[in-house]
Amino acid sequence: MSAAIAVLGAGSWGTALAIQLARSGRRVVLWGREADGIEEIRRDRVNERYLPGCPFPDSLEVDGSLERVLASTDETLIVVPSHALRQLCGAMKAAGAQPARLAWATKGLEPETGKLAHEVIAEEFGDIPMAVLSGPTFAMEVGKGLPTAITVAGETALADFFADALHGQRFRAYTSRDITGVEIGGSAKNVIAIGAGLSDGLGFGANARVALITRGLAEIMRLGRALGAQTETFLGLAGMGDLVLTCTDNQSRNRRMGLALAEGKTQEQAHAEIRQVVEGVSAAKEIRRLAQKHAVDMPIIESIYDVLFEGRDPRDAVESLFERERKPEMC
Repeated sequence: MSAAIAVLGAGSWGTALAIQLARSGRRVVLWGREADGIEEIRRDRVNERYLPGCPFPDSLEVDGSLERVLASTDETLIVVPSHALRQLCGAMKAAGAQPARLAWATKGLEPETGKLAHEVIAEEFGDIPMAVLSGPTFAMEVGKGLPTAITVAGETALADFFADALHGQRFRAYTSRDITGVEIGGSAKNVIAIGAGLSDGLGFGANARVALITRGLAEIMRLGRALGAQTETFLGLAGMGDLVLTCTDNQSRNRRMGLALAEGKTQEQAHAEIRQVVEGVSAAKEIRRLAQKHAVDMPIIESIYDVLFEGRDPRDAVESLFERERKPEMC
């Protein structure tokens, strides 16, 4: 009998992954924090707020009791924003859970501490086998069953389990051991995507966008190497793939944030329009903090941080990047 999987987090990405996991007939239980919302999802068999038009497979259950969900499943996949990760771990422990192993699809760093998700989980649950799911994915396309490929990185048996559980139905899953590289790629790309949105919103064109993506990747690789990640990771789905997707398609919340700021809107106005967490905003602080801590040169990240938190004019921030001193192209 196939292992039952709990998916904790009923936003767009958690819902999409739950749907994909259930497409093969595997028992999957989706849990969400908001009681009214999760009851509506359970009744309607679709998440109209976050993933409209994507009906649930028969084997996908919905339950608002965290204790009941954890007690009735064998594996757990966490899919909440980075700022909510530690709180959810605490709720899991309060519900009596001590997972033997744990996977997540959270992108971003913990606010204020700058810790990666695997560091937060290790602090909360100890040295258990872990795996992270990441890559160039929009939740709506996964929910609709459109072709998608991701990376599952972590302890071999757990990474293999989730790759096997997701693989198929036009969904391809690759495995890796480089948790740090996958996490850095999934976090930093959101900041670069805000910059791409700024550039496009200001009318700087395709040449500027590609330059920001390419040099942004170089910055991400420099930070990754400083943290012990593998260079190859950033050339794959969780690195270059996720970066290109997030920077170039308006399904990206982070790109839309940059577009809105280029129009002169405030962050608050942009958030009100987007109506979901824009991970790149908080990630800009934490990636910048990590770069300073490890003495990594990240001028694009620095410029985007200045726009978001220091009131710098977006046009000046983008233009100044192209006026920096000439030097050899290096990663």
